[in-house]
Amino acid sequence: MDSQTPQSSPAPQPAHTFQVDLRGLVDLLSHHLYSSPRVYLRELLQNAVDAVTARRAEQPGAPARVRLTADGGTLRVEDTGIGLTESDVHTLLATIGRSSKRAEGLQEVRSGFLGQFGIGLLACFVVAERIRVVSRSARTPGAPPVEWTACDDGSYSVRTLPDDARTEPGTTVHLRARPGAGEWLGEQRVLALARDFGSLLPYDVRVGDTQVTERPAPWDRAHPSPAARRVALARHCHELFGFTPLDAIALDVPVAGIRGVAYVLPSAVSPAQRAGHRVHLKGMLLTDRAEQLLPDWAFFVRCVLDTDSLRPTASREALYEDETLAAVREALGERIRSWLTGLAAGDPERLEAFLAVHVLGVKSLARHDTEMLRTMLPWLPFETTDGRLSLEEFAERHPVVHFTRTVEEFRQVAPIASAQGIGVVNGGYTYDGELVEALPSVRPRTAVAELDADTVTAHLDAADPAEELALADFLAVARAVLDPLGCDVALRAFHPLSVPALHLDDRAARHEQARAEAEAQADDLWAGILGSLRGGAPRARLVLNHLNPLVRRIGSLPDADLVGTAVQSLYGQALLRAQRPLRPADSALLNRAFLGLLEWATHSGTDTTEGGPR
Repeated sequence: MDSQTPQSSPAPQPAHTFQVDLRGLVDLLSHHLYSSPRVYLRELLQNAVDAVTARRAEQPGAPARVRLTADGGTLRVEDTGIGLTESDVHTLLATIGRSSKRAEGLQEVRSGFLGQFGIGLLACFVVAERIRVVSRSARTPGAPPVEWTACDDGSYSVRTLPDDARTEPGTTVHLRARPGAGEWLGEQRVLALARDFGSLLPYDVRVGDTQVTERPAPWDRAHPSPAARRVALARHCHELFGFTPLDAIALDVPVAGIRGVAYVLPSAVSPAQRAGHRVHLKGMLLTDRAEQLLPDWAFFVRCVLDTDSLRPTASREALYEDETLAAVREALGERIRSWLTGLAAGDPERLEAFLAVHVLGVKSLARHDTEMLRTMLPWLPFETTDGRLSLEEFAERHPVVHFTRTVEEFRQVAPIASAQGIGVVNGGYTYDGELVEALPSVRPRTAVAELDADTVTAHLDAADPAEELALADFLAVARAVLDPLGCDVALRAFHPLSVPALHLDDRAARHEQARAEAEAQADDLWAGILGSLRGGAPRARLVLNHLNPLVRRIGSLPDADLVGTAVQSLYGQALLRAQRPLRPADSALLNRAFLGLLEWATHSGTDTTEGGPR
């Protein structure tokens, strides 16, 4: 075909419109978009409150009322809002997803709206088989009331009503329960849901004659004294969350449009436990399970707040993760951080009571926040060889702060190190090791060092050379017995005298032990690979205390077999004292030593052909 030949345009195709399966859409809403049928009432309240907001934007003195009446499987929700004309009904109610908030002339007040009228009303089909809306517009004087009736099969009808059908502007929504959903339209259920969702709404909302809204919000109410305020907020927390808080932290972030309170839990919780915070959007409860509202370290509080800046997800049951939420999270974290700093500066008794429960949360914060670490340094407790002290106190006592990586290592060396004047901090608990290592960042004069077997051994007194030479045969037997276990033997003199032997190792030694065990159990190929990794890694060490009477007696025994059994027993006792996990080889050794000592005890004093007592 000649490329210069003009191409004819294809014939226009007829346009089509999407057909909506309303039953399928209702099923989608009830089982996938919304977490529970209970949200239907929130959608009705949102529509009513938005209608009132729209009317008061044009008529500031207009009444602001929402009334809910439940009666035998039906529900009536009446508002004094902006109302609808017949044209509005066709445009807004019969078109899924269309919102009255987009109506011309209302853009300037759109920030005051909560939801979206079309999709919100459709959500009522989750509990209702029929929806009837009667409305009269406040923007079109003289327009008659209009009625819109819809069923869950997707059919609807619209008609105008006589003037006396509704004389005042506003809208009334009538629901009739679908089979099996009548409980959701019961008066007590409606009242409970209305209170849960709408207690902070800015207008007069009632179920029957019962007031739902409670304004101002609990954290904004005036009280005769700070003590009275604490009592009132504690009562509010107990009603809302079921616990009496240790304290209440005001959350006031005007730039983000946030007001609220954080309640401090009275008992410890796991940092991994996700908190359920209550977030209201312009007074309407958005969610009571907001998990990303606060920084991870602030797991010791439960929040309730109202905001006009955070963005909800499509279901309006959670918060959308965006830059605004990240900024709010940081700002709320700063408020809680400031509360902690204030306690440290002016109320040490309350701070100590708080730390007795939530020290883990503060340590989690301090490891990422140098200023918080500096503030909390005199208060955060650590397990040390000097007892339970703050790092500030401990660092003032010891020019070098030694620490262990694990609890087992600390238990291994703490009694010995303390007797030799070595100060050691147990860094094996959550966050403690990181905080000790960060100590020089807030105390530049402080030296920090991880404690290892060589450091401990170097602080132990050497035995008299002549005495050690006299015990050469004993030490040779001990080394031969423990060599298969990857353990060396050293002789030292140290306190306390009651400790006969000390088992010392470090991470490098444990790594070498694990490598050697894996090599022994592997096939030839893998054993060769593991063998090539063997290096000059340090071995575990059994340090025998020459000052201990038992060690002296064992060293003088003439029977080499009995010496070996006794050394095995000392090794096992040292492992148990250090509370180290036993390897299969260690357990087997302990079992042999125990049986060997039993055999020797039962034959003690009896001559045998093998040459003496066993």
